[in-house]
Order: sequence, then structure tokens, then C-alpha cells
Amino acid sequence: MASISFRNVTRRFGNTIAVNNVSFDIADNEFFCFFGPPLSGKSTILKMILGLEMPDSGEILIGGKPVNALSPAERNVAMVFQNLALFPHMTAEQNVRFPLVERKVPEDKIRARVAAVSEKLHIGHLLHKPPAQLSGGERQRVAIARALVRDPAAYLMDDPISALDARLREETRVELKRIQRELGHTLVYVTHDQEEAMSIADRMAIMENGHIRQTGKPSEIYDHPESQYVARLLGSPAINLLALNNGSAGAGTIDLGGLAVPAGASGIGIRPEDLKAEPWTSGKAGTPAKVFEVEPLGGYTVVTLTAGEEKLRALMRGHPDIRVDTDVALSCDPRRIHFFKPDGLALAPVQSGQ
Repeated sequence: MASISFRNVTRRFGNTIAVNNVSFDIADNEFFCFFGPPLSGKSTILKMILGLEMPDSGEILIGGKPVNALSPAERNVAMVFQNLALFPHMTAEQNVRFPLVERKVPEDKIRARVAAVSEKLHIGHLLHKPPAQLSGGERQRVAIARALVRDPAAYLMDDPISALDARLREETRVELKRIQRELGHTLVYVTHDQEEAMSIADRMAIMENGHIRQTGKPSEIYDHPESQYVARLLGSPAINLLALNNGSAGAGTIDLGGLAVPAGASGIGIRPEDLKAEPWTSGKAGTPAKVFEVEPLGGYTVVTLTAGEEKLRALMRGHPDIRVDTDVALSCDPRRIHFFKPDGLALAPVQSGQ
């Protein structure tokens, strides 16, 4: 078990800066997730923690001790790669026990560790099979078991369940969270799936072009994004972003109801779940809009609306009685509006009476 820290770490590949002056601290026994689009630097950070990549500058610490000069074996961290990297000529059991065999762990301890990990991951009945005879989800669990069978300082996982189908991903991420909690080890996880990142992480870091744009608990980042980039990256459907013009959004698309706009604000963001659309009636409060499309998705419905020249999306519970080409009234809770400066960074709203 160990904490992990980066101090002003930079990694270049030729003229490309993959990780740019990054600093962060991951606490002991924390489930920490790096989230961002492809080529944002997530996997390079994992490889530097493991020791497969060396930083051009800066310091990496594991358990409070610098490890820049240590080999991957000396760092004592276990990694699950995106392609799983199982040995095809070995059975599942041989794959799981391989790290312990290489370290010349006594046979009785190997059997005990393999049995314990196999029980946790429900793969005991699969141990006699080679990887070719396993499903994608079964191979995934074997790869995770091979990492868990060790007793490393930390576990690293590079987008390990992206190849699984949606239902199996849901089941596996629940298992990962449970296992990490039971083992009490630090787990560093990389993914480009926002739902995955928000559901499993204790804390997460949002990556863009080698930079960390925001770090915090998933719910805190979602409710208080520090930039338009972060606001857009989290949330499905994506946040509605509109330009401000004399205190109104999108040249009057949505009336902000007298809400005080902070100085320097040039745009607003409204989460689809915070945007209300109700059938239009004479005298109805709200901004008039027209329903462009309705997408029923079971427990909720996504409604695309046109207001002025803008298209907005609202997320509504159940099956609202709203049809295409009908008129609706748009409204939102002013306290749920996000304000942004011209450079895309967030501004705090001005409170009433100030």
C-alpha cells in the first residue's frame, strides 16, 4: 500500500509533449481515475508510474520515496494493460500464478493466493482453460486476477474493460470497486468512459493535451466545473453552452429571470437535467421554444428544442407528454447556471442582493 505523487513531471516524444509539467497526489488506499479523450496523456502517466517510461523532468514518488531511478520490478506496482496481454500457451491458472512463480514464491503460498483471488473474481471454474476458450469478460477477470495475486504497493489499470459489452462493463466496474475496497490498496485507473470514471473513482483528474484541468470527487467536478472543457466532458447529454448578450443567453434564447450576471461572464452552461420544458399555455412563465426531437430512453427522455437560433437538450424523467413541433416554455433554476469567461474558465454566480 502506498501513496503516489508527481512533482512537475514532463514527458516528451520528439516534438510532442505528452505530459506537461503535471503535479498530483494520490492517497494511500485511494481509487483514483485519470479521465480524458485519447492522446490526453493518461496512459503515459501510468507508464511513468510503472517505470516503462521515464520523465524528461520532474520527480515521481511512491510511498513518499523518489523512484525515478528504480526499475519497474523495484517499484513493486502491478498493471493490467488494455490488451490484457495473457499468455496464450498457458491456462488461466498458469497466467494468474505467473508473477509469483517468477518471484520464486513458495508453492503453498502460490496455491493459497491463487485460490483467494480466484474466489474474489469468481473464476475458479475457469482456471483449467486457456485464454482462447474464455469469453472477453472471463479473460478480463483472469488479467485482473494476475495483478491482484501479488501484494504490490499499488495497482495500475489502463482502460481494462473497454473491450467488454455494456452490461459486462457495468458488472466488472462494480466488482473492481468492491475488490479495491476489500484489498485496501491504492488503485490508479485510466479510462475515456465518463460513466465509468464517475461511478468508480474516489477522486478523478480531468486530462487535456498533457495537462490536468481539474481534480476532485466526481460529483464535485460535475457540479462545479472549472472550465467549459470540463463541463462539456462530463455529462450525457452534454451541457448546453450559450453565449451571453446583455444579460440574456443566445440573444434572448433563455431569460435568466433577473439573475445577477458576474462581471466578465461571456457565456453560460445549463445541464440538460436542469432545463425544464413544459407545454406552452397562454400566460405561461418561461421562454418560448419548439420541440425539435424526442428520444425516449426508458426511464428518461431526451428532448431537443429550438429557441431562437439555438438548439438545446433537456433531460426529463419518464415519458413526458411532449411531442415534436409543439410549443413549450423553457425555464431553469438560476442557482444551477454555470457562468464562463471568454477564455472558457468558470466564474462564480453573483448572489442575490450583492
